[in-house]
Amino acid sequence: RSSLGWVLVGIPQTRVQVLQLQRAGIIPEHVVMLDAPEEVLLQRNHGKLTDPITGDVYHQLFVQPENDTIRWRLEKGRSLSDQQLLAEVHRCWVLIRPKLNLMSVSAGPSALTFVQTRRHFRTPRIVLVGPSGSGKSHLARLLSEKYKVVDVSCGSLLRSVVSDGSALGAQIQPYMDVVPDSLLMPVLEARLSQVDCSCRGWILHGFPCDMQQAKSLHESQYQPNRVFFLEASNDVCMQRLSLRGTDPVSGERYHAVTQPAPSSEVQDRLQTAPYDGSGAVTQRLRQTICVSVQTIYPDAIHLDADLDPHSVLESLESRLYTN
Repeated sequence: RSSLGWVLVGIPQTRVQVLQLQRAGIIPEHVVMLDAPEEVLLQRNHGKLTDPITGDVYHQLFVQPENDTIRWRLEKGRSLSDQQLLAEVHRCWVLIRPKLNLMSVSAGPSALTFVQTRRHFRTPRIVLVGPSGSGKSHLARLLSEKYKVVDVSCGSLLRSVVSDGSALGAQIQPYMDVVPDSLLMPVLEARLSQVDCSCRGWILHGFPCDMQQAKSLHESQYQPNRVFFLEASNDVCMQRLSLRGTDPVSGERYHAVTQPAPSSEVQDRLQTAPYDGSGAVTQRLRQTICVSVQTIYPDAIHLDADLDPHSVLESLESRLYTN
């Protein structure tokens, strides 16, 4: 059915069902809540008719049977009382709507029009790929602030796992420079499965860095629906990285222009991380990340990351919801 698509009706009806669908990786392209005035809902509820042979539901005004044979055998369908119906509507609105990235549409022909024309309305699952210094972290932060998607930095995620004192963090700590995929993927999948990522969408950067990682992500249930390659020259990357420093106390990374340290005390203790040293950066820039990952994501969008961050953001936004 994946090539044909699907329409799911009747579920979810509770918050638990919403979360179960999201955690199972069932992320619909459209979630449409049909909205109608209470008097219309009550009228429709009273007019339900049921075919006792097939169980099909009809309505006196809106959904009538195709022939008289069916019409004569229809029985008045069991329906909720007025109080039960209105309570159900309120429960659905309060418990389900905040958990889904949906649009409320008036019930009727406009609902079909919405689905046919609003193909871009879906939960963002974005991956930024590019060399060190191409601006992935800064761009992710701008997108997160503007669209309220979850900023998932692979490096920050690993550092938080190490600092929480868990058994998994103890396993990862010796490999912080190059964490094996066997340890990295469970951490990443656990983060992307959380409710905030399922509901609001996410923007991932710092992963994937090679073809194997791209394959692992592609074969997981957390496939991105947009992949952007940030293409920046080596000179621009080196210049940007020269302005970057890491706080040895908190592990947070700052940039003199795009994300200054919050205080002079923090600024004074900033250090150049080993992976930001000129030798390490030069080695990383020699790696053709985009070329290898592009084989997994041939439809990825290439952006000129030599431009200033806000110009790159505008370029990305113009391609964010196009088919």
